[in-house]
Amino acid sequence: MKCRILHESAGRLRFHVEQKRMSLHQADILEYYLKSVKGVQNVRVYDRTGDAIVSYRCERSDLIQALACFSYQVAEYLVPEHTGRAMNREYEDKLTMTVVRRFAEKLFLPAPIQVALTGMRSGRYIKAALRSLAKRKIEVALLDGIAIFVSMLRKDYDTASSVMFLLKLGDILEEWTHKKSVDDLAQMMSLNVENVWRKNGDQEELVSLRDVKAGDVVVVRTGNMIPLDGRIIEGEASVNQASITGESLPAVKRPGSYVYAGTAIEEGECQMIVEKASGSGRYDKIVRMIEESEKLQSLSESKASHLADKLVPYNLAATALTYLLTRNATKALSILMVDFSCALKLSMPLAVLSAMRESSRYNITVKGGKYLEAIAQADTIVLDKTGTLTHASPRVAKIIPFGGNTEDEMLRLAACLEEHYPHSIANAVVQEAKIRKLEHEERHSRVEYVVAHGISSSVDGQKVVIGSHHFVFTDEHCRVPEGEEERFASIPEEYSHLYLAVAGTLAAVLCIEDPLRSEAPQVIAALKKLGNLRIVMMTGDNEKTAASIAKQVGVDAYYSEVLPEDKAAFVKAEHDAGRRVIMVGDGVNDSPALSASDAGIAIESGAAIAREIADVIISSDDLEALVTMKEISDALMRRIHSNFRFIIGFNTMLIGLGLAGVLMPGSSALLHNTSTIAISVKSMTDLVG
Repeated sequence: MKCRILHESAGRLRFHVEQKRMSLHQADILEYYLKSVKGVQNVRVYDRTGDAIVSYRCERSDLIQALACFSYQVAEYLVPEHTGRAMNREYEDKLTMTVVRRFAEKLFLPAPIQVALTGMRSGRYIKAALRSLAKRKIEVALLDGIAIFVSMLRKDYDTASSVMFLLKLGDILEEWTHKKSVDDLAQMMSLNVENVWRKNGDQEELVSLRDVKAGDVVVVRTGNMIPLDGRIIEGEASVNQASITGESLPAVKRPGSYVYAGTAIEEGECQMIVEKASGSGRYDKIVRMIEESEKLQSLSESKASHLADKLVPYNLAATALTYLLTRNATKALSILMVDFSCALKLSMPLAVLSAMRESSRYNITVKGGKYLEAIAQADTIVLDKTGTLTHASPRVAKIIPFGGNTEDEMLRLAACLEEHYPHSIANAVVQEAKIRKLEHEERHSRVEYVVAHGISSSVDGQKVVIGSHHFVFTDEHCRVPEGEEERFASIPEEYSHLYLAVAGTLAAVLCIEDPLRSEAPQVIAALKKLGNLRIVMMTGDNEKTAASIAKQVGVDAYYSEVLPEDKAAFVKAEHDAGRRVIMVGDGVNDSPALSASDAGIAIESGAAIAREIADVIISSDDLEALVTMKEISDALMRRIHSNFRFIIGFNTMLIGLGLAGVLMPGSSALLHNTSTIAISVKSMTDLVG
């Protein structure tokens, strides 16, 4: 690509693309391409001027080389289905044209024509008021319509025109902010699936999602996200469709059933034939889900909205009473020009949606305003250990074979089974096999995944199981080879253990090193400082490992060797005690507790089903995001309460000044609408530094 550097400083480069005109789509391609360059922190592309600003930490030469290699055709695949650029352009133009038109009319049009335009535009608001009356509803539209109608009757055309201008600006800003927030959220909730298992004859091959076409057959198993729209041709699965349909209970899908991209399999396995390739409509489904969902509205937001509706009749009554007592239309109109509802209904949702958007900049996806409120009001935080307090990338520290087996052969067999399932420990086994350059052909029959326990399959006619101690020895009744009991008893206890058994006999123990996140103790301490929080760790790991981790991070309590139902039962017990609970986890076994909590937080590197069920998703590999999430939630509640106090106080003052005859109707309308826009704009500002 040919470009010219306009300005540069340390870590920042501004350049101009040498082409006649840059389309919106081309600007998106360039932006997403530059964002994909390693070391690039931030990118802004201005399609109108063909300029771009890049903030980077990589070598300058690497950035220049990336620019030299760029082409729109090669990088087009990086652009998601929706980017929001076209929508932003649309509302920028609307806002600009509204302001320009207003001032042009005031400066250049004769007074009679201005009056005629004001009369024409007032019809819309008067009709809305009449519709409100027809429905027997006393709403803000009625107040606006009456105020404009009375101003027209009094021939106060400037006041009527100013009120309509401010109302239109408010409508554009509200609609723009809402759509942008929904758009940002929808993009965050879009699929994060890179590879899928595709059937190739009798074999399965791991391929990029971009390589999957309509008509291909893909295999999806427990804990995985369904990557594309399609129809099941083999198998049976219980599918969580909450993100698409809003249904809380999973749906059973059998051959012939249609499944949707972005839903997740809670239990079972299926083969599906792809009907829609990547990027074909999930975005629109998510947008509809967000817009229709009550999740978007926090309890405080809902209370403000209801209060706003309740205040409208009182506003009308005060106007009528003022006129009856004073016979002064000006004073009555001054009161009518002021309503509490507009500011309350506009600023509160904007504050919530803005907080959700701000969260996304910290790699946090929040699926609804009520979860921000729940986080702010939480009493208890429950943390999973593996993949949450510890890194999502544990490693195999040691392999102890039994029964005359070799380390490499047992690792090869374990990797062959574990590669089908999304879990940090499974990933560690597969990775260790790669490091040792061990090829593991598909020798097993159908694999069955038992949640929170392990995997069962058959190899060369022999039953093979891999998983927890309880699963292998209690559920499957496997035994330690005769004469190796002492060796088994001496297995190092500082590791997590993965047991592999063949034909009912222990074949190997894989010792998993689960390194603690370096920031975990500081994060726990910071969370405690932010509120009177009780922090609990729950894990399926053994008592010794759990105790060691709990001591290092400084939690208030811990529970070891727990099952998924135990975590959910703990959340219920906390609810019964009157406490609000946040659950933080990453695995399939965390899903019941995530669902039962007031706000379930999932780590994105974990299982798809956990992300699907969770109310908040943390994409960064850093627990500091939990502290940031708590700070944003607390700050949002402070802003909501502050907005409420200001709106009630300021508008009460305007009513008082109107009654005293200090403010004329036009001034009341101007101050009221200006304050509404001002507090709405303030509600869109960042909550944390």
